[in-house]
Amino acid sequence: MPVNFKTRCMVLLGGVDLGDFPLLLAPMEDVSDPPFRALCKAQGCDMMYTEFISVEGLIRDAAKSVQKLDIYEQERPIGVQIFGAELDSMRRAAEIVEEAQPEVLDINFGCPVKKVVCKMAGAGILQDIDRMVELTEAIVKSTSLPVTVKTRLGWDDRSKYIEEVAERLQDVGIKALSIHGRTRKQMYKGEADWTLIGKIKENPRIHIPIFGNGDIDSPEKAVEYKQRYGVDGIMIGRATIGNPWVFREIKHYVRTGEHLAPPTLQERVEAVKKHLLDSVAWKGHKLGVLEMRRHYTNYFRGMPGIKQYRGRLVQEMEVATLLDIIDEIADRYAGSYHAEVVN
Repeated sequence: MPVNFKTRCMVLLGGVDLGDFPLLLAPMEDVSDPPFRALCKAQGCDMMYTEFISVEGLIRDAAKSVQKLDIYEQERPIGVQIFGAELDSMRRAAEIVEEAQPEVLDINFGCPVKKVVCKMAGAGILQDIDRMVELTEAIVKSTSLPVTVKTRLGWDDRSKYIEEVAERLQDVGIKALSIHGRTRKQMYKGEADWTLIGKIKENPRIHIPIFGNGDIDSPEKAVEYKQRYGVDGIMIGRATIGNPWVFREIKHYVRTGEHLAPPTLQERVEAVKKHLLDSVAWKGHKLGVLEMRRHYTNYFRGMPGIKQYRGRLVQEMEVATLLDIIDEIADRYAGSYHAEVVN
């Protein structure tokens, strides 16, 4: 049976109607770039975010940081996510982001990586909630863009202050809050805990959209967490890598209560080819080829014997040869794909 969300209102973010129960692509370094975003958008993603961008890189006009501001009309609505720790730098970066004209400016207060955290950026700011609120308020006041925040439950199990954080960030003007159900100490280990996310949704003071993030990797789990915790939408990260079809699968399940057939072998082949060619076109030959290496196995996940091709794919630098190897995979698994992988 289809899931009944008729009592839900449309989710509005910065004047943009995201529909009922929107699905968002999480910002991921070296993943959520324009080539990958195009694939996710085609499969029904409602809102996407850029890779997170260093404010110091932006204000210094660093090529890699500036390139991440590339936005294409077919991607909209889209949010640009920034991270940093210095007030003046954050303000100046917000001005630069505004010139790119995204629908939303998102602040990263959740990245757990050591090189970010040690600068008190990303999840590092969870050690100083007052500073977190101060930075957020300054950004809200310095831009005409709607400001949103992505964060975690807390620094560790003893400092899960997310309920207080949600109220305080709302009070200084953010328009939505995305919460990853882990602490910084957990990194990406263990199971995400959505309990506190649910409590925030139950708080009568909270009126901004709350998006849950963490461990959503199937249509069933997306619907279960929506019903159990009442979130306004779901942000999906690692489960999209090599699987942009997760968006259409969840939407079909919500609409019909039935599972959509998995992507065909031909769809997988066409997607990985497009991803490779777009990556090279956007990043240049060398970087485009190198950064595709993390994706190949994910696109062909579950195919027995695929490792023999992975070794060749991650060593080859010539695009034409890579396309030939992908075609070889298509020929190798043609006819046996559904029997071996799906059943």
